[in-house]
Amino acid sequence: LAMYWTEVPQGVRCQVCPNECTIKEGVAGDCRNRMNIKGKLYSIAYGNPCTVNVDPVEKKPLLHFLPATYAFSIATAGCNLACLNCQNWTISQSSPLDTKNYDLMPQAVVDAAVKNKCRSIAYTYSEPVTFFEYTYDTSRIARTRGIKNILVSAGHINNEPLRELARYIDAANIDLKSFSEQTYLKLNGGDLKTVLNTLLVLKELNVWLEITNLVIPTWTDDLNMIKQMCGWLKTNGFEDYPLHFSRFHPQYKLTRLPATPVATLEKARDIALDAGLKFVYIGNISGSE
Repeated sequence: LAMYWTEVPQGVRCQVCPNECTIKEGVAGDCRNRMNIKGKLYSIAYGNPCTVNVDPVEKKPLLHFLPATYAFSIATAGCNLACLNCQNWTISQSSPLDTKNYDLMPQAVVDAAVKNKCRSIAYTYSEPVTFFEYTYDTSRIARTRGIKNILVSAGHINNEPLRELARYIDAANIDLKSFSEQTYLKLNGGDLKTVLNTLLVLKELNVWLEITNLVIPTWTDDLNMIKQMCGWLKTNGFEDYPLHFSRFHPQYKLTRLPATPVATLEKARDIALDAGLKFVYIGNISGSE
């Protein structure tokens, strides 16, 4: 049974993220894995990961949290955004009913992390907000075993569920996809205001935080917008939290665009350092300084 929903005349309304889908009987919400079954909201992703891997924690990317250790990484199908550039669209834009899944309940996830000598569990690849209950229950068990919990997310989540989940999250990498409400709507189907709140709440609750900004040609490579974003981060006390500028490679519905020029990423990094951010990295580039 899902958390954070209410009955409405048209069915049930999910309240875990700002989409707040009204879901009729037998139908799933926008994220494809929260379904109205006989007037109650269920997460059909619970215990049904479609991807399970042991990853270096640096792949999340987290460079200042348990370096040189491994994260037991899980994901289910589904996402509450619809990014045109999604690199995992084969699972994020699918339903758990359409993917080949592992039978892995929360206790089994934690046991597997221990067996594989992983210091952490990462809820990653797709969007853990959409498999909220699975992330929440697994995190609570992991905490009792001394395993750290990592949230790799777009941060598109309502305030109350975020604060409840953050009690059991030790570190997060949040995708700050742009610094424009219009771009968020057109490129991702989300909103900037919610994501900024997520950053502020995680910082307030002492969750270790690293931020990723994917620099996409013609979409998010406006250097003035990047300067505004870095200014906001500095003003709001994020100067000690790593910022990762990530290189775009043609994906999903943006295959006609070129990969991001390395020079653009270097300019973005210079802007961030000039703004007073102390730890700025460039990702998705091999063989670069």
